[in-house]
Amino acid sequence: MQMRVLGKSGLKVSALGLGCMRMSFGDRPTDKAEMIGFLHAAVDRGVTFFDTAEVYGPFTNEELLGEALAPFHGRVVLATKFGFKHDPAQGGPFPTSGLDSRPEQIRCVAEASLKRLRVEAIDLFYQHRPDPNVPIEEVAGAVQGLIREGKVKHFGLSESSADQIRRAHAVQPVAALQSEYSIWWRTLEENGVLSTCEALGIGLVPYSPLGRGYLTGKIDESTTYASNDIRSRNPRFTPEAIQANRVVIDLLDRIGAEKGATPAQIALAWLLAQKPWIVPIPGTRQLERLDENLGALEVQLTPDDLGAIDAAMAEISVVGDRY
Repeated sequence: MQMRVLGKSGLKVSALGLGCMRMSFGDRPTDKAEMIGFLHAAVDRGVTFFDTAEVYGPFTNEELLGEALAPFHGRVVLATKFGFKHDPAQGGPFPTSGLDSRPEQIRCVAEASLKRLRVEAIDLFYQHRPDPNVPIEEVAGAVQGLIREGKVKHFGLSESSADQIRRAHAVQPVAALQSEYSIWWRTLEENGVLSTCEALGIGLVPYSPLGRGYLTGKIDESTTYASNDIRSRNPRFTPEAIQANRVVIDLLDRIGAEKGATPAQIALAWLLAQKPWIVPIPGTRQLERLDENLGALEVQLTPDDLGAIDAAMAEISVVGDRY
């Protein structure tokens, strides 16, 4: 397995991580024993970087990873997140109940996540989303306190602006930023976030690197989604947008034919080729898809290939907003 280091943090992880949200949260239920077996298979293949959050479930995704990966402590890196309110009436956190990154809430989440993940320290603790009611300096200071106590090893942010990243990093070094980034969503290149990460030595962990499945090339206008699948409400997944954006898949197909690779592998290889401190976390629950994704590590895109892809994408207007 190829390994990468997230910026200047020293945090070494597999070059591709695994997004685990949909193993226990999302459009269809999964079998716990099956998912434990799948996670073990991922470790066997060399994956060492696993992404979760307290709101996935809620709670059950952390519990799943805690149980499944307990035998591999010291070999794997577990990343989880804080930043949402807890609803006492429901007994759990829900995104719809609002954001909450108050220092006391961060500590509460950390203590609970440690138990569910069955670890003595959280490897990477992200703020799930910026909280406009709490200065980012207070957030960074709260996590710094947890790091000093040995309960957290590294501090991360998610979907933060360049200014927020700089302000947080001035208080407590940020190891990684998790944000959406892919061949068809490149706003980080335009808003200063990517250059800020490079300047400060912060790793980038792209989520949805396969465009919520679209960049696999396996989705067409006839594809339907359950009402609890986020894509059922996503502007990029209307039949009209799916058809209009087919030009992106045609490009990936064309490059893939030259490289003996699938569209998904080209999309991931493109991300990996952008910076050596970028570690995508495609999510899957299927061993076949995991193996396909890991195959992207063997795809070599030359500077000419990357230039041709960029030139082609510059001529494409992707249809549909991100959310």
